Amino acid sequence: MDERAIAILGGTGDQGLGLALRFAKAGRPVVIGSRKLDRAVEAADKVRESVPGASVVGLENGDAAARAPIAILSVPFEHTAGTVKAIAERLAPGQVLVSMGVPLATALGDGATRLVGVWQGSCAELVAALAPQGVDVVSAFQNVSAHRLQELEHEVECDVVVSGPPAARKRVMALCALVPGLRAIDGGPLGNARIVEAVTALLIGMNLRYKVSEGIGIRFTGLPGA
Repeated sequence: MDERAIAILGGTGDQGLGLALRFAKAGRPVVIGSRKLDRAVEAADKVRESVPGASVVGLENGDAAARAPIAILSVPFEHTAGTVKAIAERLAPGQVLVSMGVPLATALGDGATRLVGVWQGSCAELVAALAPQGVDVVSAFQNVSAHRLQELEHEVECDVVVSGPPAARKRVMALCALVPGLRAIDGGPLGNARIVEAVTALLIGMNLRYKVSEGIGIRFTGLPGA
């Protein structure tokens, strides 16, 4: 395991690929995971094309999860439980598993501006219920625009609310500094992910109403030191 590496499970999707591009540009080793190896390899090739010299590899999700101390889960909500169960044996105590999923109603064929109920309270809390003992689950990155992440020539103007256990939360907050324009906001305990995930559905509706295809970001004002 490379202590500087960041694994992105589901890194073949738009948002996961965007994070991979940004972290690679910041000089961090990136491991892209996918259920299908060929898709992971293809995504890694795309990152190298955009970021020459990037240290990036594509692997199946389980292999990718075992290669980095922080693994970011970037899969649609309907694949969240299955993915966590599939990689559980490859995770080790001390690792951090980041949930950026949102229980959008698209999982049931409905619209992306609504949520479905989750028994645990949020997608992040569902991940925490399924993760092995000793693996800390943190909620982050739900509201960051995939389009803006992939525009490497521009900063990403967005605050990232990070929720979870204190020590693991700080580790994930430090990742935000790798992306120009992102600012980490201490979101407290994991239960607050319920609020952040709901904001995602709100932002999707605002994108539609205001016709902002690039994605609307959020900023918090009045923070000390901001």
